[in-house]
Amino acid sequence: MAKEIKTSIRIQASPQKVWAILTNFESYPSWNPFIKSIVGPAIVGKKIKARIEPPNASGMSFTPTVLVFNTNQEFRWLGHLLIPGLFDGEHSFTLTDNGDGSTTLVQAETFKGILVPLFKSMLDVNTVEGFNLMNQKVKELAEQP
Repeated sequence: MAKEIKTSIRIQASPQKVWAILTNFESYPSWNPFIKSIVGPAIVGKKIKARIEPPNASGMSFTPTVLVFNTNQEFRWLGHLLIPGLFDGEHSFTLTDNGDGSTTLVQAETFKGILVPLFKSMLDVNTVEGFNLMNQKVKELAEQP
């Protein structure tokens, strides 16, 4: 069973400015309403420690593996709940330079595993809301002079 959620937002700032916000993990606790922390260097093939807290849902900590870290373009990881195949999530942030001084941020995640149907409602409501809240905060921060 697979489930994908995808959100996007247009930000009046360069990809470099948006990227700087997304990759400044130390500042996440002070502004991020969804991903409360990321600890560790984002190096492809290495694990980081992350904590997410979707609105009106239980938070969880996990240690995903970094799959892609292309500066000013894409950051993607793969995490598992307990063991692979149970509930896996491939999360991504993709930045597109719109060529007019703005950037489109796409935050997406593909969930796979036998427990996905049990979490469908939470993913459709709480996780999507968390993505949108985070996207809006990135926009607010990036658009500050």
